[in-house]
Amino acid sequence: MRRLAATVLMFALGACGQQADLKPKAGQAMPGAPYGRGDKPTAEELLKVTSQAAPERSVELRKRSEERLQDPFDLPPSDE
Repeated sequence: MRRLAATVLMFALGACGQQADLKPKAGQAMPGAPYGRGDKPTAEELLKVTSQAAPERSVELRKRSEERLQDPFDLPPSDE
């Protein structure tokens, strides 16, 4: 019975979040526009993930081992 009550209490506390827009504290202003940009971006623009931030993955899997090709930059260490 205690486990059931604890579980119900845990779900009730987890569901009591506020569903309103965030606003700055009284007397404070929102931050300005980023350097080099004339307008302030909206929250939706800031949350949009760019292709540079989340690049597509290459899912090409190797089916068998393959010999590496000759690498012209794989040089022995210098004697200096």
